[in-house]
Amino acid sequence: MEMKSVLMCFVHIFVSAVTGIHWDHSVFLNDDYRLLWSTKHQDITFEIQVRTLGYVGFGFSRNGHKLGADVAIGWIDKGQTYFQDRHINRNGDGEPFVDPSQDYTLLLGYENATHTVMRFKRKLDTCDTSHDIRVTNDTMRVVYMYHQDDPLSGSVIPGSLPNPQLAFKGYIPLSLLQRAHDEQKSFEMANKVHSIELRNEDVTLPEFDETLHWCNVFDLNDIRQKQHIIKFEPVFESPSSKQYLQQIILYECQGKSSTLEAMSRERGHHCNNRNNPNIPCNAVVAVWTKGSDGFTFPPEVGYPLDSSKERFYLMETHYYNPNIPKDLEMLHMGPIADNSGIKLYYTQTLRKHDAGVLSIGMDPNWRHIIPPGHEKVISEGHCVDDCTRKSFPPQGLSIFAVIMQTHNSIGKEVKLRQIRKHEELLPIAFDGNLHAGYAEYRKISPPAKIYPGDRIVMECQYDSSDRESITLGGLTPREEGCNAFVVYYPRQKKLTTCHSLPSLPTVLHSLGIEEIAMDSNPVLIASPTELAGMTLESRLISYDWENQFDKFQKVTRSGSFRPICLDARNNVLTGTDNIERFSSSPTKFWRAPAATICSTRISSTSSHTTTAHDSKNIYVTEMVTRKKGVDDIEVESMSLSNSTSRTQTLFVLLLLQVISFGFVVT
Repeated sequence: MEMKSVLMCFVHIFVSAVTGIHWDHSVFLNDDYRLLWSTKHQDITFEIQVRTLGYVGFGFSRNGHKLGADVAIGWIDKGQTYFQDRHINRNGDGEPFVDPSQDYTLLLGYENATHTVMRFKRKLDTCDTSHDIRVTNDTMRVVYMYHQDDPLSGSVIPGSLPNPQLAFKGYIPLSLLQRAHDEQKSFEMANKVHSIELRNEDVTLPEFDETLHWCNVFDLNDIRQKQHIIKFEPVFESPSSKQYLQQIILYECQGKSSTLEAMSRERGHHCNNRNNPNIPCNAVVAVWTKGSDGFTFPPEVGYPLDSSKERFYLMETHYYNPNIPKDLEMLHMGPIADNSGIKLYYTQTLRKHDAGVLSIGMDPNWRHIIPPGHEKVISEGHCVDDCTRKSFPPQGLSIFAVIMQTHNSIGKEVKLRQIRKHEELLPIAFDGNLHAGYAEYRKISPPAKIYPGDRIVMECQYDSSDRESITLGGLTPREEGCNAFVVYYPRQKKLTTCHSLPSLPTVLHSLGIEEIAMDSNPVLIASPTELAGMTLESRLISYDWENQFDKFQKVTRSGSFRPICLDARNNVLTGTDNIERFSSSPTKFWRAPAATICSTRISSTSSHTTTAHDSKNIYVTEMVTRKKGVDDIEVESMSLSNSTSRTQTLFVLLLLQVISFGFVVT
């Protein structure tokens, strides 16, 4: 054991010296499969560490299905490493076929007593349009495989992979390129890092396709001097209750009202009245959404925490039960109670900038209408220039991270647009391949600058072709949303919510309604004559969406809307309470460069592109040192750079083999 530790330390030092590159990210796809990756310029390097001594596979799918998947397959047999670029075609049921063009490059392959490790790299765009999938800034569908057996006698002929259907484990949605780094090095170096868990208390989880929004107020009066929150992450009580959790939003409350103090002594309540002016909690501190691991702030930024100024915090937890089946044991136990929440890490070593969070998008309301039966429905939430001009400091704000979301599976594409005067700038963030169960923070590097008078538009695209009835806006997963939380500095409290909503005249006009009967309940249509007496609800249900969709879409996008601009106390921003605005009409639009069959650099284009704020630095990633330990499957190894010599590589392999076979800890 002592000899192994010495060798491990030597390997870590040696590999660091010859590469100088560390993994940007690391995730477990399941308990047995670990993925690590780093990006440099137009190359991406992966390492997979899999608990098996059989063959392993890793790759991508456009939609999560096996058919059309792009996979690399590898195994170790009698000390020989086999590695092939393959693809799955036909019905997706058979063995992956070997690609004519081998576009994955093996860098390292070995086994120890329990695991198979493969390290390889590829171009973000391999130019193999027939069999490979481009790695873009969209949410990728990562597919993975492993089996307990190798092909017999090192065979590489077709049909030699044992049971590929069993080996295929499905897919995981991941943001690979603009994923916010876990700034582990700066986090570890921060002095006197403390943590606190804000948890719900015995919340009875909903049953049978129900939704629950639970609010809990916390009194943090023991934090008596300014601190900076530098990281937050979700805390789940159990795998069973984790399935119900959709989102957690932590708000800072302004002032020390008796209402807040009384609420902090309770165990929580339904969030029916969170927007009550008597509950001045509208400054977002932290947002966790299903699929996210949380967020670590970059080393120059932290969210201010100071109970001498604001001591009350409201945590809003969204639960949803999509008919989760219960086993017999759970049925006998009765309703499930949850005590999940969010964990904050903070330090008194203050950083250069105070962070803030701004919510931008469509206000959750029935006026957000998504017709059925159409592949492309666009909704827009506007943060108008009136609101940014009245609230932003003269030097503007710097956006360094964004998390964007819709509510359910019909959301396909989101784009955070920026308009300055009459010019549309490069989008701040973009995802052309959304996944309903996954939302992660995206790093904006360098930060996007927004100034007073800029308009920010959250644009969402939906595919309702499989739906037979309309979808309305709201807060539940059955309803739809279109929202982004942008994390920025320096912090300001004048504007914390910047939403919009189609005006009632726009909604009525889009449905062919001229006038409604005032004070009618339910709402009745007064004109035109052919619709008189019909309820508004009946019109929504019976409208000819198939033939009238284009007219509806044109009216909703060009018609007037109502800006909703709120400050940290939930008050309407002065001068914006009764205004109506229209979509801006830039004289200069941003247009993505035309896509080429195989570009020498990936441009900021449509659903197959990235849209970082500075296109020159889209794929330039920060190198993050991660804490390593012997238990991390023997070696959390580093990417081999192009300049690494063959002799150095062979020497590393030799050391790994010594460790793997001579000093294995099982």
